[in-house]
Amino acid sequence: MLAFIGGTGLTRMDNLRIVATHPLDTRFGKPSAPVVEGELHGRRVLFLARHGDPHVLLPHQVNYRANLAALKEAGASAIVAVNAVGGITPDAPTGALVLPDQMIDYTWGRDSTFFDSPDEPLVHVDFSWPFDGALRTALKNQLATSELAWNDGGCYGATQGPRLETAAEIARLERDGCDIVGMTGMPEAVLARELALPYAMLSLVVNPAAGKSTHEITMAEIEAVIHSGMAGVCTLLADFARDYG
Repeated sequence: MLAFIGGTGLTRMDNLRIVATHPLDTRFGKPSAPVVEGELHGRRVLFLARHGDPHVLLPHQVNYRANLAALKEAGASAIVAVNAVGGITPDAPTGALVLPDQMIDYTWGRDSTFFDSPDEPLVHVDFSWPFDGALRTALKNQLATSELAWNDGGCYGATQGPRLETAAEIARLERDGCDIVGMTGMPEAVLARELALPYAMLSLVVNPAAGKSTHEITMAEIEAVIHSGMAGVCTLLADFARDYG
């Protein structure tokens, strides 16, 4: 089944007709929330709220291993992860969706592999291209039929949080080649790769990153973009579930 991971602003999918709830407990602990099974346009999908339902977990507090293990156990065959990000370059304006094709990891101290026990085999996954090509192409084709503002490609910079970045840090990320910045892309993406689950990311730009605006960004402005933007994301994901595969 196709699975969606919802980030900030997407704790629930209002257009999802819920048919089952799976309160799973993995060997890595409990996921952020129960895995919800439902229907979109008659197609069965899974949904997991990354930060819990209600939103209570900060990015560094998310049990990413439990989340991915629970989705795998519930029958996920591919994952589309949604997140709210800051825009760094002109290719990532506020309100637009970005379909990134690369990633740089600036996080630290997070459990980033399933294979860190002496009882586990030594595994080094190829992570040259963090996002599944076929899944990205399918999302790109779906975006092309929508009326949403979006950009194909870009580099996601994953920072530790929970604080926002300084202007100097954003300048460094831009020099490194990052187009957007968020706090949840890693280790989520690499854990999906370890489980051989195709994974792609859909990022909603909710504000200019630090130093990229002429005025102070308020939470009210960010919340307004999230509210309007995630409504479009929900419609897009429903159409994607109908057409995917």
